[in-house]
Order: sequence, then C-alpha cells, then structure tokens
Amino acid sequence: MRWSGQSVTADQGLIGLSGLVRSVRTPEFAGMTFHEVMAKSALNRVPGQSAMPFDWTVNPYRGCSHACVYCFARNTHKYLDLDAGSDFDNQVVVKVNVAEVLRAELAKPKWDRDPVALGTNTDPYQRAEGRYGLMPGIITALADSGTPFSILTKGTLLRRDLPLLVEAADRVPIHIAMSIAVYDDELQQSIEPGTPTTAARLATVRAAVDAGFDVSVFVMPVLPYLTDTRAHLSAALSSIREAGATRLTYGALHLRPGAREWFFQWLEREHPGLVGRYRSMYSGSSSAPKAYRQWLREKMGALMKEYGFDSRATWAPPARTPAVVQQLNQPTLF
Repeated sequence: MRWSGQSVTADQGLIGLSGLVRSVRTPEFAGMTFHEVMAKSALNRVPGQSAMPFDWTVNPYRGCSHACVYCFARNTHKYLDLDAGSDFDNQVVVKVNVAEVLRAELAKPKWDRDPVALGTNTDPYQRAEGRYGLMPGIITALADSGTPFSILTKGTLLRRDLPLLVEAADRVPIHIAMSIAVYDDELQQSIEPGTPTTAARLATVRAAVDAGFDVSVFVMPVLPYLTDTRAHLSAALSSIREAGATRLTYGALHLRPGAREWFFQWLEREHPGLVGRYRSMYSGSSSAPKAYRQWLREKMGALMKEYGFDSRATWAPPARTPAVVQQLNQPTLF
C-alpha cells in the first residue's frame, strides 16, 4: 500500500539500496524516512548452525521506529551503510511487495510448509504498519498455503488483525507472543521511546487471549540494577498473569555490537551511576556473567512458581509448530 508523503530526492535517499523505488518523508512521522523497496524474496532461511527452533523468517521492515535502546538487531543496519543508532530508529526500509513475493514463494512445489517466524529481527507491527498494511497480506498468504507461523511483537496494532488471525488459526497453527520487558512507565518511555505503553501491550495480550489464542510474554531483556528487583519482577508476573498469558520467557540483557554502543550512550545520559557496573559486567562478553544469569534464574524460578508459571518448561515448540525468540543470526536483507 502506498501513502501520501514527500518523496526524498536521490542524493538524500539510499541510492545503493537494492530494489529502491523511492524514499518518503511525511509530517505524520516527523524525523523519519521510509525507503520503499521491491523485494526479490520474502522468506529468509535461518543459518544451519543456528540453534533457533525454526528455519524460516519473514521481515517486512528493516529498522524499527520502536527505537528500543537495547535492540539486538541494530548492527544489521550497517549492512545498508546506515548506522546502528539513530538511523536504525529513523531510516526504515519497507518491502512494499513482500506479501506478493511471499505468496509466490509459498506456492512453489519445493515449499514444505515449515514454520515461519515473524518479528525475529524488527517488529512487523511497528508504527509504519498502520500505513503500509503489509501484515494482512502476509498472514493470508501463510494461512492459504497451510504454513504454520508465529508472531512476536511489541505493537498493539496486532489487535487490528485479530479477526484475520482467528480465521487463519482455523487452518494453521499460530502462536502469538508479546514482548514486555519494562513495568515502570518512566523507564519504559526512556529506553523504548517508540513503543506502546506497558499497559497498552498487556491489554493487547488480553485481547488476543479473549480471541482464543495461547499468548506468551517475553520479559526480555531483564536489565541489571534497573528491572531485576523482586518488586519489579513481581509486578511484571502479576500483570502478565492477570492479562491471561499462558507462558513466560525471560532473559538477561544481551549487548551485541551496535546495540552495545547505543545502550551505553543512553546509560551514561540517563543512569551515569550504573555505567561502571555495566562495563564490569559486560567487559568480556555480550552476555551477562554466568553468576548473574544463575542468580536471575533462581529469582525468576521462585516468582514463576508463585504466580503459576511453569519454571521447568523451556520454549521448545512441538514438531511443525512455530515459536518465537528474541535473537537471530544475521538475516538475509532481501
């Protein structure tokens, strides 16, 4: 779907971007540029060495207006000769023909109807989706082909498509997950400035549950010294349980290159007293120290038991049933 806006001249756009049709700015999205491209492919094969519980993904957008400071996918913007900071938040690539290309790929005799994951790189329900409307075509193409799929999002725009998803779920297995990491309004707006509020996302979980879906919530990332107190995590699990989610997945902050530099800039600006602690924790690895992860596992295990979540369960989908994860190896761009 095309929409009105100011086309950007060639020297302002991404001249070298494969398949570029035009670059657009509009007052409705102040400070943002959307680069409309004609994608050559829609299905991305997950590298064979990956531990992910699915083999295929679809990413209708590159970059994300949710602007989560910690987003692991930031570094992928460098493959487009853009930076992993403000460009990732404000320069969004839109695959305007993704649904049509996907339908053609799914119709090929060699397609084996393997589960497809949506939302593994950048959010398919970020703000631009309200204008471009790519997801209904993607959902319909997957359901029509008999392909099971999953959706991971922070976007409340998911509610727009619930009737379509209910219809599709009569034909294929569908799993929905909502990412809600922060349960403090001020912190949430600081570290995820482009996302809907926590309350709005919890309401979306409830709407999906009421529509008949088994909904999972990702409490990821847990931020050391910011969101890892018992009070914060207890409030999180209580809210998730009240919203009707049936499964919870959590994990400590992971700082890959690209996200790492952007996160530390935010930390120095907003919480300078924690910079030394974070540099010590993440000095030799993108992952939190093993001792911290064990500490978090014990704390979350007790809380999950208290609130009725199965702390022994791991997120491992049954055969041919989709799942969603927070991390993915380098994806195919187009």
